[in-house]
Amino acid sequence: MNVLSVVLGGLFGALAGHKLPAALKTQLNAAFGTCAMGIGISSIILMKNMPAVIFAVVVGTALGLACRLGLLIRRGAEWLQKPISAVFHSEQGNVSEEEFSSTLVTLVVLFCASGTGIYGTLTSGMTGDHTILIAKSVLDLFTAMVFACNLGAVVSAVAVPQLVVYLAIFFCAKLIFPLTTPDMVDDFKACGGILMLATGFRMAKIKEFPVADMIPAMILVMPVSWAWSRWLLPLLG
Repeated sequence: MNVLSVVLGGLFGALAGHKLPAALKTQLNAAFGTCAMGIGISSIILMKNMPAVIFAVVVGTALGLACRLGLLIRRGAEWLQKPISAVFHSEQGNVSEEEFSSTLVTLVVLFCASGTGIYGTLTSGMTGDHTILIAKSVLDLFTAMVFACNLGAVVSAVAVPQLVVYLAIFFCAKLIFPLTTPDMVDDFKACGGILMLATGFRMAKIKEFPVADMIPAMILVMPVSWAWSRWLLPLLG
């Protein structure tokens, strides 16, 4: 459902986006950014071990910047743009190259690497509860539609890496979930919430956070949370 919402939203926005007023697109972008920030805040308040989450975000971001993860994602997004544009003859319109690349990075992170999407996929794979992914699908449908008005059908191509990432997480859920504790899961959601909050700022064009470079934090947060609870907290009394 989530992948299909991105595909349909991207295609509809590319085909009919020119009929939407420019002011409406701008205001909707701001609204979507606010929704992303709201989802992020709702996850951050679940945090159990704040020092562990902050450590994971800072170190994960440093690792992402060191290996230039954001640049690699940007190049991948630009590579995806070429065949899709050839098929649909999409044009970037008045969007500059810099803004085009920056927006694609935001969409790749939002659709493929958000804490809500990853945790929702884990929950879906383990318990069959699809509520989180359904809510994200609704937001992704309209987000893809509005962004495709400016970027074209390339937005639909983001569904390809999204499908790969989410299927991998879904089928690995049974291996990952038994190794976690409730506190680790809450800290994972809080870390994802911080990335969603940063993504919301990018979507609303308030601040260009290096969201793509922050993705390694999602890998670090669970083991760091476990180590903090098991080893460091007892030492602190």
